[in-house]
Amino acid sequence: MGTAARSFSCAAIGLRNPHLAQIRECRLELSWLEIHSENYLLPPVAPRFKAIEKIRENYDLSCHGVGLSIGSARGLDRDHLAGLKALYNRLEPGLISEHLAWSVVDGHYYNDLLPLPYSTEALKVVCDNIDLAQEMLGRRLLIENPARYLLLPDGDFSEPAFLREIVVRTGCGLLFDVNNLFVSAHNLHLDTAAYLWDLPVDAIGEIHVAGHSRQDLVEEGNVVETVLIDDHGSIVPPDVWALLDVLLSIAGPKPVLVEWDNNVPPLDVLLAEAAKAQRLIDACQSQGEVSHVA
Repeated sequence: MGTAARSFSCAAIGLRNPHLAQIRECRLELSWLEIHSENYLLPPVAPRFKAIEKIRENYDLSCHGVGLSIGSARGLDRDHLAGLKALYNRLEPGLISEHLAWSVVDGHYYNDLLPLPYSTEALKVVCDNIDLAQEMLGRRLLIENPARYLLLPDGDFSEPAFLREIVVRTGCGLLFDVNNLFVSAHNLHLDTAAYLWDLPVDAIGEIHVAGHSRQDLVEEGNVVETVLIDDHGSIVPPDVWALLDVLLSIAGPKPVLVEWDNNVPPLDVLLAEAAKAQRLIDACQSQGEVSHVA
């Protein structure tokens, strides 16, 4: 297996259960895969865990957590952190990530990544939680920007300014989801160019792209607004590919993951999407080499 630097400069796909056996049996032209961490918080003797250890022999891994609840005002669940640490120590992933969201109240987990206000108070909560997570895990954490559907009150920062602050204060990195930005920009009427201009692109350690759906809001029989939903259930639309191209032109080549969690298609469809991402990465790399020579 190649070095981490080489492995994580390419496109990849998320490892989903329908493809587990197929990927274990054949060697794909990919250097890394992403898994959801919570799917493997199991005893090491479990068949699923044994399967991922076998796959780990041929691919580097990025572990994407969905349950740590970085935005929780009551702090992080140390038992959950301990489980993640044991998993990461065993699998030795090249990248680990969590969402800029909260999903736990009084020990009850919700099946949503809920938003938080970009306030000074929330900033302290998030930074304290990231500091604790990075200390316990002994690894740099990447934080993912959310898909947003409404503006919360009491905000002191724009989203990119909030992300910049947590990077500066904690030393964490960013997992930047291009589809989430596209969805948020549509729903909240944001200027994507201004957003990317303010984003700390040097902190980006991984990029996600995905599909989304559209939902019409109807009043008295008339469509008054169309909302985009980040559902990870379809091919990446052209506008999201175009936004990825812009981001890569600003940030330089980065590892890009194609997310597809609902209505999971045959593996060949996912690999074709990853190939599209790889072409954009290669074009960005080539442009950088030409500029450097010039």
